[in-house]
Amino acid sequence: MDILNQKLVLVSKSPRRSQLLREAGFRFEQRTAEVEEVWPDDLPAEEVAPWLAKLKAEGSRHLLQDENEILLTADSVVIIDGEVLGKPASRDEAIAMLERLSGRQHTVITGVCLLSQNRERVFAGRTEVWFWPLERAEIEWYVDQHRPYDKAGSYGVQEWIGLCRVRKIEGTYANVMGLPIDLVYEELKRFAK
Repeated sequence: MDILNQKLVLVSKSPRRSQLLREAGFRFEQRTAEVEEVWPDDLPAEEVAPWLAKLKAEGSRHLLQDENEILLTADSVVIIDGEVLGKPASRDEAIAMLERLSGRQHTVITGVCLLSQNRERVFAGRTEVWFWPLERAEIEWYVDQHRPYDKAGSYGVQEWIGLCRVRKIEGTYANVMGLPIDLVYEELKRFAK
């Protein structure tokens, strides 16, 4: 299929995003750029991930090497009680985030931006996630074993916590992993026309 053979450039260090693209059959290159992840204080929580994906794309535009390439950038956030939980800065912060998520429902939004030399498309995937109640010992063990400091909300759904302590998911699992691959596929089909 032509859609899987486009000149796609993933601008991300995330091994999970590259794994998802690879498993879905996309051919792509991985490049990186440093872009500070900041957003306006008055931006609604649901709009933060798409905002950050677009910010990353615009800060990575210089990575486009020819007119046929399409940059793909993404950012995931966890939202609970209307508040964005980003990546934890410390062990204590990771534990506090997981205690807050314990036994509750939260939302994972992954914003994505597709950018070429003359087009841009921003969209987002949304998944609702319910955790079983987590014991303090489970949380500490998970944080110490998996060191989730590069993950929004302090967890990776593909790790122990997702396998043993997620009760229910509404939406796609891939979105919680960091890339709504179904939407990426659909949007690339439209983008290429």
